[in-house]
Amino acid sequence: MSARLEQLAQTLRETFGERAKKVEIALGEVLLEVDAGDYLAVATALRDTPALGFSQLIDLCGVDYLTYKNSSWTGLRYAAVSQLLSLDQNWRLRLRVFAPDDGFPVIDSVDAVWPSANWFEREAFDVIGIMFAGHPDMRRILTDYGFIGHPFRKDFPISGYVEMRYDPEQGRIVYQPVSIAPREVTPRIVREESYGDVGSGRR
Repeated sequence: MSARLEQLAQTLRETFGERAKKVEIALGEVLLEVDAGDYLAVATALRDTPALGFSQLIDLCGVDYLTYKNSSWTGLRYAAVSQLLSLDQNWRLRLRVFAPDDGFPVIDSVDAVWPSANWFEREAFDVIGIMFAGHPDMRRILTDYGFIGHPFRKDFPISGYVEMRYDPEQGRIVYQPVSIAPREVTPRIVREESYGDVGSGRR
């Protein structure tokens, strides 16, 4: 384990104390998880604390944990995950916050902290359905006008809810319920436990 990663993890623990719900080193990166109520204050401190200096938000995405690692998830369902970069300290951080209400997921916007979050938050709203409170322009960015639902949610039907076609009588595009029966199109590959083992006779 890198001494630099340990140093960052320790600095996060010392800076945020109990507000750091989780500080974890995995896959060569440090993860900081905070409660939704602390998210905006922690984000501001990550940017403004000289020992941290996370001046850039590189990416932000919404995550649906309905299923995780092919099993049921018992925690909160929706999270926003940000990738941060500190040029001053030359280190990176993954920041995760879960929306406290699965029925209507809302998280504070960090657009005022890192302006690059603007379009990323709009994308997370569009495809996952997370609302970002305080965002200056919270509207869809990828799907069509009038689109129903959030297509990256794990329970969203692959064929969607509506389809569109040109109606020559009305002279315009119209939406109608999907005419295709729902179906599973994800390939399922099941192999014996010994598949690929040396000496098993199969590779």
